Amino acid sequence: MYMGYSLSKPSMEGYSCTPEQGHSAASPRLENSVFNVKHEIFQLTKLRSEPCEGFSKGILSGKKMPISTVKMLFGRETNCSGQGRFSMADCSHILGRYLPVYGPWPVDRMDTRAYVSQFSTDGSLFVAGFQGSHIRVYDVDNDWKVQKDILARSLSWTITDTSLSPDQRFLVYASMSPIVHIVDVGSTTKESLANVTEIHDGLDFSSHSDGVYSLGIFSIEFSADGRELVAGSSDASIYVYDLEANKLTSRFPAHSSDVNTVTFADETGNLIYSGSDDNLCKVWDRRCIVKKEQAAGVLIGHLEGITFIDSRGDGRYFISNGKDQTIKLWDIRKMSSGPKCPRPRISDWDYRWMEYPSHAKHLSHPNDQSVATYRGHSVLRTLIRCYFSPSHSTGQRYIYTGSHDNCVYIYDVVTGDQVARLDCHQMTVRDCSWHPYYPTLVSSSWDGLIARWEFPGNDEAPAFSKNSWAAIEDHMFRALYL
Repeated sequence: MYMGYSLSKPSMEGYSCTPEQGHSAASPRLENSVFNVKHEIFQLTKLRSEPCEGFSKGILSGKKMPISTVKMLFGRETNCSGQGRFSMADCSHILGRYLPVYGPWPVDRMDTRAYVSQFSTDGSLFVAGFQGSHIRVYDVDNDWKVQKDILARSLSWTITDTSLSPDQRFLVYASMSPIVHIVDVGSTTKESLANVTEIHDGLDFSSHSDGVYSLGIFSIEFSADGRELVAGSSDASIYVYDLEANKLTSRFPAHSSDVNTVTFADETGNLIYSGSDDNLCKVWDRRCIVKKEQAAGVLIGHLEGITFIDSRGDGRYFISNGKDQTIKLWDIRKMSSGPKCPRPRISDWDYRWMEYPSHAKHLSHPNDQSVATYRGHSVLRTLIRCYFSPSHSTGQRYIYTGSHDNCVYIYDVVTGDQVARLDCHQMTVRDCSWHPYYPTLVSSSWDGLIARWEFPGNDEAPAFSKNSWAAIEDHMFRALYL
């Protein structure tokens, strides 16, 4: 449906739409943002999201980007590329302009905060985790019906993270506890009540004999082969768990503060990226670790703690969200052996309840190693997440993030421009997820709402607006603040 529609529409005049549709018009990047467009990452992004050489040298030569869909189709029919078909970059050039900015449509609404939400690798499932112990798995292809409703076992504070296995059969969920639980998502049981209707196996990440609840897990992820889990914890460490051997195999004392985020760099599982409240991003190479506390390299540039890291999947580039209100793009070939100088410090500031000081927005690290910095969103109160847009439909041309100001922001990787701002929630948007193939994005918020944004393939009016949400009396808000 989405592909057919995108190929039938020549272009979008900007990205503007009515306030009721929840999207603000694009705004220019901040003047003090610096983007070295000669860097390899920007050229790679263009190669993935701009027409192939055959088009640029053919009848489309000299045309301004983006080239309309009609002209792209004409070029394909006259075989400008010499391949008789569109390349992946050609497809991304067409699909990448159809951003999921219309809506929102409600997917679900709970009376507790939504902390995590992600599409499966193939986009057929969607997982959302809530503070009130519920994890719901939705069947995307079956009108978003709940396929599995999981009531978490031994929850401590909230669901901090979830991860689906590559074969989409198992799901792990973590909380502020060293015990991570695994559930069989592929079973026929819809209501998954821990150890009543289904077994939720407990995986013990504690490497210490004293105190079962001595640490909490902030971040967890399956390896590409589904054999291992990597986790970041409140005891400043990274853990690796071997699922086949059913035991903890590695613990790295990785940082000097909480490890808020950890992820595999690529499908090999050899490289791991981590981010911490010590303001550092680190790279770990499991093939050559001499000392457990010795990272392969350190990347410096954030002035405050890192809340999330997303890998580009190529083992070289990743982005990080920081409490200094920025997203940074990194090239691990620029990493150093350790911090070279102290960062400018902001005294007596706590992101959990204070606003970011206005004077600090203009500060920068004297030894910033990042490739680019993206500003405009707000990272406060919780570990807000950011991601690259999908490779298949956009060529990873965009970066998108949740925000404390109740919105989702989408930035252009190459120019740094804010190309969209999705606004419908009443509270912080902690997580969001872009469908791997369709122009669909789902945002999840502390207001308990899971909302779907699309570039629609029909004229069906959105079933939801911020105005209608504001009119609903919901006891959750009173419960949160009283």
